[in-house]
Amino acid sequence: MKKALLAVAISVLVAAAAHAEETRYIALVNGGKTQAGHEYVTRDGDGTTRVEFIFKDNGRGPELKEEFKLDKDGTFTSYHVKGTSTFGAAVDETFTRNGDKASWTSTSDKGAQDVNGPALYTPLGGTPESFSVAFAALARRADGKLPLIPSGVLTSRKLGEAEVTKGSDKRTVQLVALTGIGFTPTFAWATTGKEPRLFAFIFPGFLQLVEEGWEKNAPAMEAQQKAAEKELLVQMNQRLTHPLAGTTLIRNAKVFDSERATLGEGSDVLLQDGRIIAISKAGDEKRKADHVVDAAGRVLLPGMFDMHAHTSFWEGGLHLAAGITTIRDMGNDNETLQQLIGQEQAGTLLAPHVVPAGFIEGESPNSARNGFVIKNLEEAKHAVDWYHEHNYPQIKIYNSFPKEILAQTTAYAHSKGMRVSGHIPVWLRAHEAVEQGYDEIQHINQVLLNFLVDDKTDTRTLERFYLPAEKVGDLDFDGKQVQDYIAFLVQHKTVIDPTLTAFDFIRQKDGDMAQPYAAVADHMPPDVKRGFYQGQMKIPDDATAARYEKSYRKMVEFVGRMYKAGVPIVAGTDALAGFTLQHELELYVQAGMTPLQALQVATYNGAKYSRVLDDRGVIMQGKRADLILVDGDPTRDISDIRKVALVIKGDRAYYPSEIHEALGIKPFATPVALH
Repeated sequence: MKKALLAVAISVLVAAAAHAEETRYIALVNGGKTQAGHEYVTRDGDGTTRVEFIFKDNGRGPELKEEFKLDKDGTFTSYHVKGTSTFGAAVDETFTRNGDKASWTSTSDKGAQDVNGPALYTPLGGTPESFSVAFAALARRADGKLPLIPSGVLTSRKLGEAEVTKGSDKRTVQLVALTGIGFTPTFAWATTGKEPRLFAFIFPGFLQLVEEGWEKNAPAMEAQQKAAEKELLVQMNQRLTHPLAGTTLIRNAKVFDSERATLGEGSDVLLQDGRIIAISKAGDEKRKADHVVDAAGRVLLPGMFDMHAHTSFWEGGLHLAAGITTIRDMGNDNETLQQLIGQEQAGTLLAPHVVPAGFIEGESPNSARNGFVIKNLEEAKHAVDWYHEHNYPQIKIYNSFPKEILAQTTAYAHSKGMRVSGHIPVWLRAHEAVEQGYDEIQHINQVLLNFLVDDKTDTRTLERFYLPAEKVGDLDFDGKQVQDYIAFLVQHKTVIDPTLTAFDFIRQKDGDMAQPYAAVADHMPPDVKRGFYQGQMKIPDDATAARYEKSYRKMVEFVGRMYKAGVPIVAGTDALAGFTLQHELELYVQAGMTPLQALQVATYNGAKYSRVLDDRGVIMQGKRADLILVDGDPTRDISDIRKVALVIKGDRAYYPSEIHEALGIKPFATPVALH
């Protein structure tokens, strides 16, 4: 009997295996030259799909196992994903649907709702295979619309086709724009036919996830996708940009003096062709202007600087709507960034000005594949030369950079008139990097690792996050070692780009609202707000949470101590565009700055250390008219910085409310009209 049952079981397994279908995808970075992961999709004969997804870049990345079954309408009836997130947090998410009853549980939320008809669950921590499910389910919908669970509606738009080849095999694939999740469209390549599935997901300049064997088609597909995206971006820019030909008069605005960190009385500010041509007492300007703005006593600030961005084509609207008219890009794909800068300068892209920092990384298994990845001094000098020739004012050195050639590389960059900043190369401490030529340090963790690392600490890994989370809370900031270090930074005039907002994640538990977004969450699309509750760090218990919370508060305190001692601070984010700079300034006030000083950091300091102070960053005759009008007084209450009512960038005006509405965001201020 046992032998008979065993034989039956084996036959069932063999039959199931015979009907199993596998699709493999390869994840490529570095322009398609480096494999950084994979996705393996197995579709069993019983209707179960199993997915293994691994992606590693810059010493981090998710590892996920996913399993699901589909209904006849192509949507999930059961779904489960388990694994670890980019920064090591546990991922464990389940969804089930029985008839009209749907329920889900993740590490950060749970819910249930009644559902009538087809509706697709959107996982918080899923794999790219969700694209395949969405494509096939949408193909079944006559109206091209697919309701989403917990909320929203997914739609798709075909943007073009491409013929791809693998040896003698040929296939036609389609570029699709999906809308309904996030702020902007998501682009992916699908197969054609009645049951389309994912063929490739390409994030231009960063990632190419392509079906195995077809990778050589990725560069042409990426170029075609960029062209299609550019067309949509041009259309968006045309809808949301208001040209200011001739003269523009801003009447009765309280002008913020960013150089002195003071707020003046009411003034009239006259602009012409993108420049400030006159500033006078309110009511004194009698010249007729082509456009008039009645500021009605509102605060007028120079356009702000986000000094730590890794920008992309679609995020410019978020920056501008927040009053950010200049960003410093701290590492990107060089070709892609050059294209973005070109489009911004041509006036076809909704984006702030971009000041680029040239990214230089060293070769290692944990390298970040941006910019130039070098092995020796000759290659490092070549990278510096390329950036200098392309008008980059500085370079940024990264984790795996060889410490043996650091001093020579910084000296070479300085000989070209360029600034040097970055992470601290592995096996060095921050003070050693400054001694060897650093003008600036990125991130508060890199500043404080100076006291935490030893000769075995590999800061190319997640240790650079977990070690500060564990240990900063116990540092004695009044002790001689720390005080000497602060004095050392003052002596060397070392600029610090702390990105405090970005490091809030070290203390966020699953299910808790991320504090950088607490004040804006209710304005967000529901799916975006849902993501704000998702933790990123592994925080297994309350004791760990308390340690990480204490460490984060000490990080904020340390920025205040540095500033008070005379260490130059610049305001950068390295996080969601726009909203995070506003919270960064709140944290500076929490650290001990006045609101006026925090605004000075975000304007004057940004311009000074970007080397554009001769052009912008100050409201002064002759300067570029990069200006923001705030419906409130952020010089008294820094949180009013969210109430930006009008943004002027040179000879163009933008209404933040208009941009936000286009992105599915509830506006924060009533627009101040141009007449």
